[in-house]
Amino acid sequence: MRAKPGGPSDAKRCPHPFGSPSVPIARRAIILAPIILTGCQAGVLDPAGPIGLAEKTILIDSLAIMLAIVIPTIAATLGFAWWFRAPNTKARYLPDFAYSGRLELIVWSIPLLTITLLGGVAWIGSHDLDPAVPLPSDKPPLDVQVVSLDWKWLFIYPNQRVASVNQLVVPAGVPIHFTLTSASVMSTFFIPQLGSMIYTMNGMATQLYLQADTPGTFRGLSGHYNGDGFSDMHFDVLAVPTDRFTAWVSATRGTGPTLNADSYAELEKQSVDAHPFTYGNADPALFRQIVTQKLPPGPGPQVGHPDVNVSPRTQR
Repeated sequence: MRAKPGGPSDAKRCPHPFGSPSVPIARRAIILAPIILTGCQAGVLDPAGPIGLAEKTILIDSLAIMLAIVIPTIAATLGFAWWFRAPNTKARYLPDFAYSGRLELIVWSIPLLTITLLGGVAWIGSHDLDPAVPLPSDKPPLDVQVVSLDWKWLFIYPNQRVASVNQLVVPAGVPIHFTLTSASVMSTFFIPQLGSMIYTMNGMATQLYLQADTPGTFRGLSGHYNGDGFSDMHFDVLAVPTDRFTAWVSATRGTGPTLNADSYAELEKQSVDAHPFTYGNADPALFRQIVTQKLPPGPGPQVGHPDVNVSPRTQR
């Protein structure tokens, strides 16, 4: 008797190569997702400044040193498995073998050399890339004071007496001297294409030198979870020619609100996804008042009781 279409007989005759038709879609999504995500935006392997380039070099050198032991180890494992296979009568079987000084020398010397090389690369690189060491340049550095808030970034240009929120404008080819602090909980200041990540901490200031070699727009972010607005705590870095930076300062100065103790108290209130804006006049003493806590620090994330104006989570 002929089976009906779609019955058990058809299932056995024409099985789907991946089982359910939805399976290949899921498998492809899992395989393609990491590849697609890697192309979302440039990062540490696409440096745009001397610090970022030096850090990429350390990563590549460290990878090459590790591959120098990993690849031969994998090859030796496959070679041993092939040579000492059961059908190979040429392989010598030594059941009483216990010790070989030459093998011990090889087994221990290669890892020791690898660790020594990796340690040397890390030791030299960590000193050469000390974030507080000025970058060699014939141009004077631009001073920028950075304050991490809940959940936005404040950039103060003390010599230009202007400030901006969630947007950092710098001249390309000029070293930038960052002085950083936090007005709330600990955060991290990170511009992947320019280089080193550094922590911002309440009640103290850290130093960082970076430089953008060419004009462009780079992404900055906080790499340390710090509450409800963490995912929106990012900013754009606009590296522009020197004349355009000068024009931006001139256009910003004298227009818009003034950044002083009163306006800072309003800015310090928790908010997410703050759109970039500028202050036409900034008090150059404000940053020191924040560091010394003459201006009270923010409350920080409210664990279990989020602000309904900040977090979509409902209180329970």
